[in-house]
Amino acid sequence: EELEEKDEGGGTDDPWFVILFNDEVHTFEEVIGQLVKATGCSRGEAEDMAWTVHNEGKATVYEGTFEECFEVQSVLKEIQLVTEIQG
Repeated sequence: EELEEKDEGGGTDDPWFVILFNDEVHTFEEVIGQLVKATGCSRGEAEDMAWTVHNEGKATVYEGTFEECFEVQSVLKEIQLVTEIQG
């Protein structure tokens, strides 16, 4: 489900992005499952993102407010995935 964006001012509601980096630790299944849990995307979308991360070394896996990105990043970090928030 999509989260509604709230315009609260202050710049944190500008588009922010969660970047997921490739590692040699996690399996595709672990990454796909955590992407679905963190972002609410479909399994197919998560598979596409996981392949992009694998092939290109990183991928944007979420776009939203800073607060939303922070929440998504927190879920991805539950299994020690390597992430970064960029704005």
